[in-house]
Amino acid sequence: MIGVVVVGLTLVLGSLSAGATEVNCGGSANVEEFRYSWHLRGGLRWIAGLIFPTSGVGNLKTVFPKEGQHSINSELLITAANGRSDGYFAYESEMDRSGRKTLTSYSGYEWGSKRRSERTRFDYANRQALVHRETSEKESDKVRPIDDQEMRDVLTAIYYLRQNAATIKAPITTSIYEGKEYPVVFRPVEGRKQFFMLEGKRVGSVGFEILDAPGGKKWPGNVKVWLSEDARRIPFRIELRQSMASLQLDLQSIESCAFMQASK
Repeated sequence: MIGVVVVGLTLVLGSLSAGATEVNCGGSANVEEFRYSWHLRGGLRWIAGLIFPTSGVGNLKTVFPKEGQHSINSELLITAANGRSDGYFAYESEMDRSGRKTLTSYSGYEWGSKRRSERTRFDYANRQALVHRETSEKESDKVRPIDDQEMRDVLTAIYYLRQNAATIKAPITTSIYEGKEYPVVFRPVEGRKQFFMLEGKRVGSVGFEILDAPGGKKWPGNVKVWLSEDARRIPFRIELRQSMASLQLDLQSIESCAFMQASK
């Protein structure tokens, strides 16, 4: 969906902190919420800007299960500065309680007269992905084969990296689902460590990249995420890259802190 939605853009969640991140740990005890600002980057961003806004806001929200519930729900909503009414990109994921297996995956956008969404339910017992797609012109249903018994999409892959950041020291070959199953590699980002300001303190981060694996079907996306190197694994930055431009989101505030509180 990255390639379809951004039509050759890259979503980059920050490379240098634009300023100190505010922390407001209110809200429900089982909710975590990060708020971002974003703008387009890249040599051909002016072309993308003819179709999409060039700046706006983003919201990454995760709802953890209460007693008697059995799944984690995560959503990334990217809009223009004045909200969803002027268009949006949306990603939604439902995971099992362990966070290892994606149960349903949704991606969609609406800008101007164009609209597209795709919702997938994973049937692991029968090794199938049940896909319902809607566009401005039509609806369709498809059944796609899957091999991985712990499928991940972009959101659940980021969640996995947050859970396992301390133990990922070398590349891991796995798969990611974006309209179909693609072989990918999770690996640490090499190079200079990046720092962010949080509650008046300088916080170091560790970077991870999700990229196309050699051989097999070529995944059109590329993701980088920078997480605080403490146990909270705050996602200060993420990059979803394509060829024409990049859309950079920078963390501005933390509104609810369920994962962070549990990780202290």
